[in-house]
Amino acid sequence: MYPPPLPPPPPPHRDFISVTLSLGESYDNSKGWRRRSCWRKWKQLSRLQRNVVILLSAFLFICGFLSYMNTADHWKALSGRSSENQKVQPDFSGPKPANPPVLPAPHTAGAAQGFPEIPPQKPRKHSRRGPPSLQIRAPDKDVKDGIQDLAEQEREELSITYREENMRRTVISWRGAVIEHELVTESPSRRADVHTQRLVPEARTLKVSAPPNKRQKAVVDAFRHAWKGYRKYAWGHDELRPLSKSFGEWFGLGLTLVDALDTMWILGLKKEFEEARKWVLQKLQFQKDVDVNLFESTIRILGGLLSTYHLTGDSLFLEKAKDFGHRLMPAFRTPSKIPYSDVNIGTGNAHPPRWTSDSTVAEVTSIQLEFRELSRLTGNEKFQEAVAEVTRCVHSLSGKKDGLVPMFINTHSGHFTHLGVYTLGARADSYYEYLLKQWIQGGKKETQLLEDYVEAIEGVKKHLLHSSEPSKLTFVGELAHGRFSAKMDHLVCFLPGTLALGAHHGLPAEHMDLAKALMETCYQMNRQMKTGLSPEIAHFNVVPQEGHQDVEVKPADRHNLLRPETVESLFYLHRCTGDSKYQDWGWEILQSFNTYTRVPTGGYSSINNVQDPQNPGPRDKMESFFLGETLKYLYLLFSDDADLLSVDAYVFNTEAHPLPIWTPS
Repeated sequence: MYPPPLPPPPPPHRDFISVTLSLGESYDNSKGWRRRSCWRKWKQLSRLQRNVVILLSAFLFICGFLSYMNTADHWKALSGRSSENQKVQPDFSGPKPANPPVLPAPHTAGAAQGFPEIPPQKPRKHSRRGPPSLQIRAPDKDVKDGIQDLAEQEREELSITYREENMRRTVISWRGAVIEHELVTESPSRRADVHTQRLVPEARTLKVSAPPNKRQKAVVDAFRHAWKGYRKYAWGHDELRPLSKSFGEWFGLGLTLVDALDTMWILGLKKEFEEARKWVLQKLQFQKDVDVNLFESTIRILGGLLSTYHLTGDSLFLEKAKDFGHRLMPAFRTPSKIPYSDVNIGTGNAHPPRWTSDSTVAEVTSIQLEFRELSRLTGNEKFQEAVAEVTRCVHSLSGKKDGLVPMFINTHSGHFTHLGVYTLGARADSYYEYLLKQWIQGGKKETQLLEDYVEAIEGVKKHLLHSSEPSKLTFVGELAHGRFSAKMDHLVCFLPGTLALGAHHGLPAEHMDLAKALMETCYQMNRQMKTGLSPEIAHFNVVPQEGHQDVEVKPADRHNLLRPETVESLFYLHRCTGDSKYQDWGWEILQSFNTYTRVPTGGYSSINNVQDPQNPGPRDKMESFFLGETLKYLYLLFSDDADLLSVDAYVFNTEAHPLPIWTPS
């Protein structure tokens, strides 16, 4: 028999309650259960709730669809560009696009102060390249840095392109023979600039003259030799030191280069001029914390830029002149309106010299030609008004002696100082020159200027004119507190040319007679020296002494600085009389310069002793006016073409930069 079955074991103890589904479906059929559960809940919602859910769902669906489409197009475009970049790799050494975009002029702090809105003038980079490729993925750090550098260079080149387009809107043939307007598409702002430019008086470009003759070619050779030294050892600096093969700085503004721009144009030195122009475009910047002498920088830099603009028609030089002119204006902010001698062109801080509160009369009265012309070209009267106030002040002052003025004037009181000393040499000379030249520049309408000039010449004849022994040379001495001194600076040799110019423009014939007499004296100041070059200061014998020449030189005065005054007057005398002897005299002086001042490795040097041909003692300095004035006047002197910078069409500033004589519109 089988034993009876055992009872089932008790169920194990559980800590949870088991739930049995009443629907008879397994747990694995969860999707169907969820659908039925959601549907049951949906049916339990009110009609309003169901409508809200439907509208919200439709809105979200539409937004999602649109977002998807935009994303698809975007990646499709990127994919296409990536394919192009894989096919054509950029050539970083290749040329730039033929017509790069022109950037608008940024607004600068200088513009708010009245300065022209000109983009920052950084040097042009020498590398040339195409546009960088588009990278979809983030590049490596080195590659990223390289692309940033390329982008920065591209911005700089575009800035240079803007300046070239904005400053030089005309295509100018060499020596101004043809001027054609450039056909470019311009933005509205640029069209406004062009409209303003048309209001500027037209530049009187220099016409092509006859080929240079033998003597003119010798001047060209001298210039090229001087320029060779400057270009090699002092490029972009103020002055060449030819012996030490180095340079000297005064203002740090490329003084020799700017001073010589119009000389190169007149001499037909196209290659040298274009290289210098490129430096002006890329390197000549006036936003510098540097003091400049108001007079020297006006006659050399401002005058040089204005003159070059007129001879070439290139608006680059006018833009630079406007910028520089604005920066000089703080010098006139004095209680008396007599300008300080120095001004910082970067900060606008103006001040007198450290040792005095005075300015020299020549300095404050020999900037008028340039500032007047700047006003005429820009339409901004502030430049002319500032210098006209100086002219009016000096005209009305007491302390003159028959039209002769003292050498110093106080910037606070506006009155002459150091009264009783009268000279036509240093510190006073160009005051008299600019009286006449302003009258000529303005079309001979400002009679007060003419009257002051004529009165001064009468004062010279009455108080300063004497003759020497034994040759009876007429010379101009000095007067100090009633005592006459037979001392004549080489600077005074400007006077024969000024007198001849005045006579040419209708002043009394006796002015021409005096000009010829003084020209003979200035020539003898060269001829009676053993080197054939004039000393800085000459003393004349006025008492007959056996064995003595008319001209004597003291040891401290026997240096020669390559000054232009004698050849300047020779130029005027030849132009006004046609006498070829003045050309011969100039030729002698050029030969002496070549013999005693020419440095074999390049350049010319001032010398210490004009009386020692064996050891003239080079001083290792070539002044900027040797290229800006001396060689220019020699070239013009040797020309037989009276229409080459005619004295009926141009007036030369005291640094030999020709400016046009104003004619009625």
